[in-house]
Amino acid sequence: MKKVAIVGCGAYMDSGYGCPGEWRCLKAAALGEGKFDAPVSPVALLRCECPGRTLASNAGMVEKLSEIKPDAIYLSSCMVNAKPGCPYAGAEEFAQILENKTGVNVIMGTHDYP
Repeated sequence: MKKVAIVGCGAYMDSGYGCPGEWRCLKAAALGEGKFDAPVSPVALLRCECPGRTLASNAGMVEKLSEIKPDAIYLSSCMVNAKPGCPYAGAEEFAQILENKTGVNVIMGTHDYP
């Protein structure tokens, strides 16, 4: 089974914009729905904390401490589609930072649930 890491927007999750801690991302991962082609095994759920400076180092630390390199990293739908968007960087920029740090393909979004 493919191993994945999911990155969510901490500010979005904490602000009560309808995301109670990424249960929808985990549901989509488990069922192989949304952006997941098949059921996958989440090995990490990271929160991007404003202003995003620690995202790459935290992703590297997760891989190092867990000794599990994910096959893909998914930026959560709240991170990719947030309105208003992140004032510090766009999802594409975060994806590029993660790919450069980890060498792992980053996929934009996790689910299409309302």
